[in-house]
Amino acid sequence: MDVVLILDHGHINGGQAKVAIESALGLAARGHRVDLLAAVGPVDPRLEAAGIGVTCLGQPDIATATSKLAFTAQMLWNAPAERALARLLAGRDPGRTLVHVHAWAKALSPAIFAAIRKAGLPALYTMHEFFLVCPNGGLYDFRRHAICRRTPLSAACIATNCDMRSYPRKAMRLARHLLLEQVARWPEGIRDVVTISALQEEVAGPLLPEGVRLHRIDNPIAVADAGPKPAGAAGPVTYVGRLSTEKGVLLFAEAARRAGIAPVFVGDGPEAATLRDRYPEAQLLGWRDAAGVREALRAASALVFPSIWYEGQPLTVYEALALGTPVVVSDACAGCEAVADGETGYWFPSDDADALAERLIRLRDPATAARLGAEAHRRYWTRPLTLAAHCDRLEEVYGLVLREAADPAAMRAGGPRLAPVA
Repeated sequence: MDVVLILDHGHINGGQAKVAIESALGLAARGHRVDLLAAVGPVDPRLEAAGIGVTCLGQPDIATATSKLAFTAQMLWNAPAERALARLLAGRDPGRTLVHVHAWAKALSPAIFAAIRKAGLPALYTMHEFFLVCPNGGLYDFRRHAICRRTPLSAACIATNCDMRSYPRKAMRLARHLLLEQVARWPEGIRDVVTISALQEEVAGPLLPEGVRLHRIDNPIAVADAGPKPAGAAGPVTYVGRLSTEKGVLLFAEAARRAGIAPVFVGDGPEAATLRDRYPEAQLLGWRDAAGVREALRAASALVFPSIWYEGQPLTVYEALALGTPVVVSDACAGCEAVADGETGYWFPSDDADALAERLIRLRDPATAARLGAEAHRRYWTRPLTLAAHCDRLEEVYGLVLREAADPAAMRAGGPRLAPVA
């Protein structure tokens, strides 16, 4: 096949880019022609080394933009990205070409969907977040620190300042969403959406346009099997990720204090200073590279994933399980789909510090942590989320989308909205 991948960043700066770039490498290794369009550099050197064609526009994102006014225009409609994608897609065979969008909201803008629609090539979108259905991308009210249940673009949505920074930025995102729907007209170019959890299908599925078909494809997890942990191994309870309110880091710190446990945080973010001031017993290790994260997860007696907003398919939860580390996870996020409550870790009611503390107290017993960790390792490796399994499923879904594009009547005839998982 001829695959064109689209994402904001040409290097790994988070889960979206990691999945896109690893899948590009996996598909290229199987002999598919792969091209990649990104707005922001630098470019991962493995891509060109693997024979993948890379178009990087060298544009800024919100963190690197020197002119906020110019970047606002880019976020609303990135005309250079539209033109570059149009050139990249021109002349391709619709019988074997598949356009796959992984990320657009940090730099590329709705303009790429206009280029896809005009090209008329089969296309699909992986819903790593919720920007297709929600202006702020999270179905979350950052002001009230709560999941948002308002209908996107309803009067209540428009009137609510849910943005983490300001209402003018919310207004910009509302305008961008209108451009996505009314000008780019994304559903005319993309009729297939990849989901990565049942939670996404439950909360976002009803908000998608009629006729959009959903396909489940698990993210690949790049962890080698290190075997079960040695008997008697113990370690701290650990959090890995961005230190922000919606991730539940303050909740974890408070619960750990109530449980009489000193928590460890791997990562950085806006709540780092608050954690240091309010919880001096907490150990903040800062960011770690991939090897450092795996080392921290392997050394932990448990990973705590206390997110109070929706999460698509948190990679660290699966990485911890693969390394034989049990997971304590909020029941509000998709991470709980990976954890068997009481068998490979624990669920706790979202935003409930006392309930989380009670689970942490259970894990103070080394035998309990060892039992949960051993079962976590055993279950994960009975069906690991490898890159090979991810590419197998990609090829299956790509083939389905290409066949239906060749025979549109087949889809109009009434296939299931949620495509079955092989």
